[in-house]
Amino acid sequence: MHIDYSLLSTEIALAILGLIVFTLGLTLPSRSTNRGLGAFAIFGLLIVLGITVSFWGTQAELLAGMYLIDNFSVFFKILALVAAILIVFGTMSYANNNLSRQLEYYSTIIFATLGMIIMISAGDFITLYIGLELMTVSFIILVAFRKTDGHSLEAGIKYLILAGVSSAVLLYGLSLIYGATGTVYILELAELVTAGTISPLLVFGLVLLVAGFGFKISAAPFHMWAPDVYEGAPTPITAYLAVGSKAASFAILVRVFVGGLAGMQEQWATLLAVLAAISILLGNLVAIPQTNIKRMLAYSSIAQAGYIMVGLLTASPEGIKGVMFYAFIYLFATIGAFVVVCAVYEKTKSDEIASYAGLSQRSPLAAAVMLISLLSMAGIPPLAGFVGKFYLFTTITDNFMWLVYIGLIMSMVSVYYYLRVALVMYRDEPTDPTPIKMGAAVNVTLIIAMVATLVLGIYPTPLSELSNIAAQSFFTW
Repeated sequence: MHIDYSLLSTEIALAILGLIVFTLGLTLPSRSTNRGLGAFAIFGLLIVLGITVSFWGTQAELLAGMYLIDNFSVFFKILALVAAILIVFGTMSYANNNLSRQLEYYSTIIFATLGMIIMISAGDFITLYIGLELMTVSFIILVAFRKTDGHSLEAGIKYLILAGVSSAVLLYGLSLIYGATGTVYILELAELVTAGTISPLLVFGLVLLVAGFGFKISAAPFHMWAPDVYEGAPTPITAYLAVGSKAASFAILVRVFVGGLAGMQEQWATLLAVLAAISILLGNLVAIPQTNIKRMLAYSSIAQAGYIMVGLLTASPEGIKGVMFYAFIYLFATIGAFVVVCAVYEKTKSDEIASYAGLSQRSPLAAAVMLISLLSMAGIPPLAGFVGKFYLFTTITDNFMWLVYIGLIMSMVSVYYYLRVALVMYRDEPTDPTPIKMGAAVNVTLIIAMVATLVLGIYPTPLSELSNIAAQSFFTW
């Protein structure tokens, strides 16, 4: 069988980059490693991003459908790589000052990204599971990276146990679907489910898939790991969990449910609608009393997972476009917020919301970026989050109007706890008036996040068109 290895250029380049970063970390002096390894990783990731962009417009499959290359997968790969670049670039100072063993840190982030990219292009259950486990194992290492910090180790153990359970549930669900249909290929599964009868075994496998994927996207009631892990993990890893892991998981969720199980839409659409409603309600309501900024953002991410899930319900190009658009703008808002969290922690050694008192005086740029990021997550116009929620909820007005009402009401509720942070930043007097000095890399990352959130809210057309093209390519197989 002829294999066109050029179609795997992104994956091969990422694997080589991860190995080179790890090798350089072992061979270079520690001082040089700390200063240059992050910059080298960013340079390599930029090259991989350029390779990935060159595949836009390509539609091909490898190994009889085990691996799929299309605009849909390229879009999500670009998202994962952009997230990795911005997080590494914006938090290099935090990593140098708070994390040891830079070679393991940067190389493991690269391998986590590789797992996401393999998962995004997976065309069968085996490839899907390999990519998923590579991503998950990498994140287990990263979550517990601060080995002398009890909170980090506790978060790592919790993530290890719950990730293992969710992977077992997901694998069992995939095996049941294979037993009911006789295929592990997603494209073949779509034909068999559409043409055949829906058996109880297939329905049970579907339920287990929802549970397994629910953990990966931190949707309620499978969210129990998120608050503790978000709080205990190093902040850059928390940010990448909230953006990269969630985006990749949604990509494969779309691929399996909308692509492979479209013939069972009546069965899974209502189930996902209920989970979306629970996630939106629980995430927003439980975020209100939180005093730790990372726990608040954890519950916010649960609500955001509920919003993104809305786009799957119609199994239409418009809904998938909404998922892709929102995932991309959510990237900038989340990274902007977490880079500010990193900067404040370096100065105050605290993640409590109270430590943000007077941030507008100590660092006007950080306060502005945090405010814009939080308001975008709340869906306040003219920020990008408003446009994203508009795209998502307009697709379900015919069949799930009750979910639209829940989304609108909870978006207004979210404004309360987001603005509570803003009040602390702009109203309260700082206990330490010393300015927070941030490096050039942090400032550039914050400006990129802020400008993207503003511009994509005011002029969303380019990203909207790209999302639409990618969504249309998904339905051409």
